[in-house]
Amino acid sequence: MLDNINHTASYIKSRIGDFEPEVGIILGTGLGGLVREIEVEKQLMYSNIPDFPISTLEFHSGKLIFGMLGGKKVVAMQGRLHYYEGYNMQQITFPVRVMKMLGIKTLFVSNASGSLNPDFKKGDLMIIEDHINLQPMNPLIGRNDSDLGPRFPDMSEPYKYHLINKGLAIAKQNNITCHKGVYVAVTGPNLETRAEYKYLRIIGGDAVGMSTVPEVIVANHMGLPVFAISVLTDEGFPAELKPVSVEEILAVATAAEPQLTLILKELIAGL
Repeated sequence: MLDNINHTASYIKSRIGDFEPEVGIILGTGLGGLVREIEVEKQLMYSNIPDFPISTLEFHSGKLIFGMLGGKKVVAMQGRLHYYEGYNMQQITFPVRVMKMLGIKTLFVSNASGSLNPDFKKGDLMIIEDHINLQPMNPLIGRNDSDLGPRFPDMSEPYKYHLINKGLAIAKQNNITCHKGVYVAVTGPNLETRAEYKYLRIIGGDAVGMSTVPEVIVANHMGLPVFAISVLTDEGFPAELKPVSVEEILAVATAAEPQLTLILKELIAGL
């Protein structure tokens, strides 16, 4: 795998010249608009990058964006990969490893998720302080390459407290409703049943989604500090459960995106 990572990173470097990103950003479902805030210097389609998986979702662009944001050099994934698309965990997390090889020092992740906490409403933001992984595979299964990270990486602080606290402070200063909570990762692509929502809340979840955790595991494996934030696009409260469509989820994510963008932009500027 290391050979593939280095090969892909070398190809990208040949296309971006001496641009060395300090920050990596993964943009979740309906949240690609942050790119409008980036002073873009270069764009690469996933489909043109050797060994790079291609996003199969029509609402994920599938581009690597290089440019300036908040005075920092960034690389943003406009379109992420999911287990339910048929990729294995090593493929899903391959871009994180490549971004690390390109030089990033911090990883920022966004996603759209469903609220499990009755105090967290649709349209609110939630900074992830911890997670519960219910996905069936782990990206670190298999032979460990010590050049990438340790065999048994510590996960006592998968999301950095100082970034969480700064993010909450930025939200408060700007009158943005933003919580912190525990994210539960499931496979999807179906949304959860009434009984599943109840179970996920009982085991300690505040929000549920289908991404993020594999990338966070690999980032921690490689020693990358992580900040992750969710837009709560629907509500999984068993007593009040209503059908929800992808179109509704995308609409809520789009409406909340400017607030999420503000938090990320100010956090990155303060690094």
